[in-house]
Amino acid sequence: MSAVDRLKELGLEFPQEFSPGGNYIPFRQCGDVLYFSGQGPRTTSGDWITGTVGEDVTIDQAYEHARGIGLALLAAADKAAGGLERIEVVKIFGMVRAKSDFVRHADVINGCSDLLVRVLGERGKHARSAVGMGSLPNGMTVEIEGVMRILPEDSHGLA
Repeated sequence: MSAVDRLKELGLEFPQEFSPGGNYIPFRQCGDVLYFSGQGPRTTSGDWITGTVGEDVTIDQAYEHARGIGLALLAAADKAAGGLERIEVVKIFGMVRAKSDFVRHADVINGCSDLLVRVLGERGKHARSAVGMGSLPNGMTVEIEGVMRILPEDSHGLA
């Protein structure tokens, strides 16, 4: 089953692309590697989803925020590579705006990781960091950056 078929099976569509909120670009390609700027959760109208996990945002809500960021990363990767079948996730760095005694950062970032693996299969498995932050830009709950590789055209989605 293709990555696009898996997205359809999950009832997901790529989100609208929003302009960066500063003097940077969404991703930079260096050879066959894509470096993605940190992305945060947004509503369909483009507003930032804000709050502090463990205080006014639940782990389940933050998991969904991270999942939405994963979908946005896939949308950018699809655009960069001309299709998801040539994408392999290398590394994800997830930041969670949380209370100082919060310890379940990995459970939140699993929202992104679970989606990447579900859509890309083995090519979605990646190295990862999940850390807590006292604050994040615009008050967002989660920020995730990533590194992905564009596979050669003749690889047929195999790493």
